[in-house]
Amino acid sequence: MTYIIVTITYLALLVAIIIYKSRGVKSNEDFMVAGRGVPVYLLVGTLICTWIGSGSLFGTAGLTFRTGFSELWFSAGAWIGIIVIYFIAARVRKISQITLTDLLEERYNRTARLLGTITIIIAYMVIAGYQFKGGGRFINILTEGQISQETGMLISCIVIIGFTALAGMVSIVSIDVFNGAIMTLAMFLALPYAISHHGGLSEVISTIEATKPTHLSIFEGKGSDPLWVIGIILPTFLLLMSESSVYQKFSSAKDAASAKKAVFWMFIGVVVIEVMMCTLSVVGYAIYAEDARFFLSDGSVNRAMAEEIILRIGYEKIPAYAGSILFAAGVAIILSTGNTFLMVTSTNVTRDLFQKFWMKNASPEKILKIQRISIVVIGALAYLLMSQFQTILEMALISYTMIGASLAPALLASFFWKRVTEQGGVASIIAGMSTVLLISIINKVLEGQETVILGINFPLNTDYIAIPALIMSVTTLIVVSILTPHSPEEKWKPFIER
Repeated sequence: MTYIIVTITYLALLVAIIIYKSRGVKSNEDFMVAGRGVPVYLLVGTLICTWIGSGSLFGTAGLTFRTGFSELWFSAGAWIGIIVIYFIAARVRKISQITLTDLLEERYNRTARLLGTITIIIAYMVIAGYQFKGGGRFINILTEGQISQETGMLISCIVIIGFTALAGMVSIVSIDVFNGAIMTLAMFLALPYAISHHGGLSEVISTIEATKPTHLSIFEGKGSDPLWVIGIILPTFLLLMSESSVYQKFSSAKDAASAKKAVFWMFIGVVVIEVMMCTLSVVGYAIYAEDARFFLSDGSVNRAMAEEIILRIGYEKIPAYAGSILFAAGVAIILSTGNTFLMVTSTNVTRDLFQKFWMKNASPEKILKIQRISIVVIGALAYLLMSQFQTILEMALISYTMIGASLAPALLASFFWKRVTEQGGVASIIAGMSTVLLISIINKVLEGQETVILGINFPLNTDYIAIPALIMSVTTLIVVSILTPHSPEEKWKPFIER
């Protein structure tokens, strides 16, 4: 009962904040970018919460349970991405657009914007969908199975859609400072209690050495396979490079200097939280090494169950007060990330489709109404998409690669390569997007079979999907740009000039 009371109380607090903040939403700019007045501390909180979502709480935790500290290669892709983002954050804010697709149109053309919009809508619906899936698992554990995962998913879907539609970006940045704080507190409380429950650090190490010693090193097991390391780094790195919600939040910053400072502290926060989540999941492997729920009959890891490792520790192995804070953090993680990705997707639909093609002269009030309707429709479609995937990690890898391989090369080139052309950028987006879609379709068609196509084994493990997608995208970008005329100076100068 303690868990339910704390979780509902925290959720009620967030609802109260959102209702209060929604009263200040007067225009579509307030809704989309919080009036461009977000201070550094709020921006830090919302940037951290953008990244630490259900993909981390469930997908990354499940990956750690399977691979041990080798999972940190997956997280490191994001850390490298944040470092690169640091050097362009101020420039993005100075350009003062609202969405990533605004940047694509300014550097390339309207076709690039439209393709970017399509890519973001598809991939972000998948990401929003796995927040609902994570919410379903969360509610199922919290209620000790009295509410099924399927019903929990529906409840999560309704709550997240309602939160997002009410106050938009204002609500997101307002609650994320609380969400970031409770996430950090939960990790600092849960980790020592979990270690203590298993008899101390030496006992944890002894158990893992006796059952899966490669879990204790990032360079052993899966971490010793260079191809796997590259394949697992790329999705998170590429996503950070082309994370539309991050760029939209840069546009919410008070000024360019604030955007850059926020990225620095985002890096610190994300590294600390992800290392602690990884460590907690490794400790969880020691705790549950003999628990049949986490393993299949052939001895392999039950991937779906492994993704619940952090919440299982919180509910079953540590004191109720610490576990309930961990569950409150779970609410924060699922709600914040679901809000963000519905918000960004609806912004792209509203600005890049409705405003561009059908409602060029619509009033701010009408645009705001359209965006709120878009949030509901996109949320419903995201809910329907969940049935196509088995695990949250699978959904994460495909969606991350869809965004990253399609948009990151063209976006990075706009800031670092004067020679990139409109044709090169457009061709790169098409190549990356079509490669991911093609591989996903082939994987679905050949599910349960083993076939070699062009020297590649299908179904292709999603751990490696980013490699062929990035190769196609980058190669196309370079070749087409070299074969087409230079872009005029007015196209590249705002992006290259510091």
